[in-house]
Amino acid sequence: MEEIKIEGQSFENDISFNMHQEFEPPEELRDAIKCFWYDSRDFGELQSSFEVLPDGYAEIIFHFGSGCSISYNEGLQPLPSPFMVGLLNQPVIFYTKNRLEIIGIRCFPWTVFDLLGLPSGKDRVHIFEHPIAQLHSTLNKWIEAGKIDEALAGVKQYFLHARSQIAVDSMLFKAGVAMTKANGSMPVSLVAAAAHATVRTLERNFKQSSGYTVKDVSGLMRFEKVRNQLWLHPDSNIAGLAHELGYTDQSHLSREFKRYSGTTPAAFARKAKKAQQAVSNDFVAFIQD
Repeated sequence: MEEIKIEGQSFENDISFNMHQEFEPPEELRDAIKCFWYDSRDFGELQSSFEVLPDGYAEIIFHFGSGCSISYNEGLQPLPSPFMVGLLNQPVIFYTKNRLEIIGIRCFPWTVFDLLGLPSGKDRVHIFEHPIAQLHSTLNKWIEAGKIDEALAGVKQYFLHARSQIAVDSMLFKAGVAMTKANGSMPVSLVAAAAHATVRTLERNFKQSSGYTVKDVSGLMRFEKVRNQLWLHPDSNIAGLAHELGYTDQSHLSREFKRYSGTTPAAFARKAKKAQQAVSNDFVAFIQD
């Protein structure tokens, strides 16, 4: 690999794309959406697979071209556009071939319910019915015409309208801001205090929205920080990371890391180091920074 480009964790995590662009949301959306993004790649005629690791976000995925699928009942299930990648608690593998273009909306998981009335839920890949699906045909026309900016502007406008319909100071938004600032290391009681709610009320609403408890999402946030650090700096001291991010000790970090990634921090760091030493001209690895 000649270049490791650190962008944002998204649907295409750790694979090569010909083009990857991220766009910061308007100010009014920054407490709900991490970013909007666009990816494009030609996979060739043979079926290809790629793995997506867990992170602390829910992604709404519009895709164009040959489409993509997941493994289901010993076969492949085509995915509609859009679909949602909810909070993952283990890696998930997608399949595609030929040209694939994606517009993604990377949401904080506790905001999806407020924004669209859709719980991100425990389904790793969630197929849903919602008026947002009507955007696909319009976006597809812009994508086919190469008008990526227009397509992204249309998506942003949709979410600006959705955001204008909900209260700015909702309990889940306040809790999410507190958790994000603390990198997932804040105790549930303090998150509840920041949200001006009781622990019981916060947990009930949080689970309804994200499908997971505050503790679960906090764990994903911390995992993501460790993963990013090890990808960027494979020689990082794991015991030091454990202390910095509020794990009990190094073994606690290692257990949680393997739970979400299926591998140990040390093995992941070795993979990252090997990747950095063997850069090819056409490979770009994307991971949340």
